[in-house]
Amino acid sequence: MRVLIGFLWLLHWLPLPVLGRFGEAVGSLLFLVLGKRRHITLTNLRLCMPELSEAQRRALARQHFKAYSRSIFERSILWWAPEARVRSLIHVDGAVPQAAMEAGPTILLCPHFVCLDVAGVASRVIPVCSMYVPQKNAAFDKLLRHGRERYGPVRLVTRKEGIKPILRALRDGLPYFMLPDMDFGEKDAEFVPFFGVPAATLTALGRIAGTTGAKVIPVVATYLPNYQGWRVRFYPAWENYPGDDMIAATRRMNAFIEERVRETPAEYFWTHKRFKTRPAGEPSLYD
Repeated sequence: MRVLIGFLWLLHWLPLPVLGRFGEAVGSLLFLVLGKRRHITLTNLRLCMPELSEAQRRALARQHFKAYSRSIFERSILWWAPEARVRSLIHVDGAVPQAAMEAGPTILLCPHFVCLDVAGVASRVIPVCSMYVPQKNAAFDKLLRHGRERYGPVRLVTRKEGIKPILRALRDGLPYFMLPDMDFGEKDAEFVPFFGVPAATLTALGRIAGTTGAKVIPVVATYLPNYQGWRVRFYPAWENYPGDDMIAATRRMNAFIEERVRETPAEYFWTHKRFKTRPAGEPSLYD
């Protein structure tokens, strides 16, 4: 692991176009050799985009592997490059809503696009709170914490700690950087359509917003063309959210994410088993 970390450190010296192309080349190779992940990706695309031909879905899957691999290697810039260089590569559409973030409890909704770490960097104009998954390898865990903490104070909360530290952080004025669009099982979730397919979806966004009165400001990071860097877009705070119906609020979240995925489909996190948890009696979709 230390050798790998050393290799990643060396990569941060490369110009972004060179590093990006290198990452894509590795991604093309991974698409060929990682059969299990390729199967998951193609299954997700068949479920979510049945209007595409099999050849189109396979081409999109290959593009996703390239985008995902590229994002991993480009993290070396986020982790070690001078902050001035990092900031120069991030184009924020409009502006970071710092005043809104400081005005009251705020949830930054960040769907799982491959450049999500860039969204985290762009959001760090004030201290934030974020969920953190400790890594088994100590050296890699230290590296990930360094990547999260180098841009300013951040309060990291593990899933085992539950929701109370998040509520406390929101009361303390820290925006909560939230990534709720993965399958974490049936606990605290409802089966809500995602691209028309029932998906176990956390209702936490609506519940936390309802409990704290927090505004929800979505943020999405994507690639700029021609390896110029990354684009980060902060969307207007949602009005009348969550309302009284948590299932409807969760549907609204999924519908928003669907719209963003259709804009840059290769950059969404398709290698995750988004539909792993099934309603009672339904077979696995990934066998």
